[in-house]
Amino acid sequence: MKVNVQIELPDELTMLRDMVRRFVDEELIPLEGRSLIEGQQKLRPEIEAKLIERCKQLGLYQIDIPEELGGQGLGVFGRSIVWSELGRTVALPTRVVRILGPEVRAPLYALTGEMRERYLMPTARGERESCFAQTEPEAGSDPGAMRTTAVRDGDHYVINGVKRFITGADSADFVILMAATDRSKGSRGGISCFVFDMDTPGVKLSTCYQTLTGETPWEIIFDNVRIHKSHLVGDEGKGFSLGQKWLGAGRIKQAARALGATNRCLELATGYAKQRVTFGQPIASRQTISFRLVDTYVDLEAATLLVHRAAARHDRGDGDRNEAYMVKLFCTEMAWRAADMCLQVHGGIGLTTDLPVERLWRDQRSHMITEGTPEIMRMALARHVLNTYG
Repeated sequence: MKVNVQIELPDELTMLRDMVRRFVDEELIPLEGRSLIEGQQKLRPEIEAKLIERCKQLGLYQIDIPEELGGQGLGVFGRSIVWSELGRTVALPTRVVRILGPEVRAPLYALTGEMRERYLMPTARGERESCFAQTEPEAGSDPGAMRTTAVRDGDHYVINGVKRFITGADSADFVILMAATDRSKGSRGGISCFVFDMDTPGVKLSTCYQTLTGETPWEIIFDNVRIHKSHLVGDEGKGFSLGQKWLGAGRIKQAARALGATNRCLELATGYAKQRVTFGQPIASRQTISFRLVDTYVDLEAATLLVHRAAARHDRGDGDRNEAYMVKLFCTEMAWRAADMCLQVHGGIGLTTDLPVERLWRDQRSHMITEGTPEIMRMALARHVLNTYG
């Protein structure tokens, strides 16, 4: 029996990893503390422009956009290698990172005809931006409880509802919206996806939230928004599955970025523990410190294999939601533990903004919640475990 287990990276991905690692070490880490606009998760315009040009030179620009749309067409495995290295630095925003090119969310690829030309193509070229609106005040982890409705009225839909914590809503040209077209069916055929311009009458930005990491997501109100049926993405009732396709790859991306953050935390904590002397000895010589470093190292090695397997299977088309749940759960919790450990090892100096430690701590705490909380991941995986082993 042949067992196909990939332990080492292929040569081309090893070269990609090493190139991105040099880019991070030589050009991004030196920017920490001055790359972001104070109090915001946005790169300073002059820094962003230089980094975009550098990414184009390195072949990192538009890595996740298919070649037929002018991109690099790099698979999820390749992108996970890139993101695991970028995760080592806090010089970049935690969510919207434009230096790698425009973000084309999965539902846009389902567009056809005039809608494809109006939304997908200009987004791929970097001419338009979107925001993704699914979360609501009463329906975050439970999309089946969605209250935003899209009611058919002849050749149009009339949309009413509120979406909350929508990243990039203030700069988006258009919205990718999940709305209930049949509330009785919930997420099993009752949710549809729509795409339409943010300046459509009835669309209103309501509240801007200030968050732990400096991000500023928005609440959006949809008040009798009337759109033509051509703005429906795919088939009615199939919107939830379209969103899940994007979230699956997004969770692998989050897990990959958590690998990088954990790696950086381990580097910082180990370096400091070896130089920090108390009672005549470096604190690295004490079990209470060294054992935590070891636990983080073992977690990181195991998590790397999980991410590589999930990414490779996603590229082959035989991955599943449970694998995406698992890597998101394991890796973001690991990164949070690593950041907490790193902060504790540094003590008081770790609480200051002189070091990237406190930023790593805040970012990893945030990542545990976004795109699926640990509790939701465990609920989903519990069904899988009970069905598989029961």
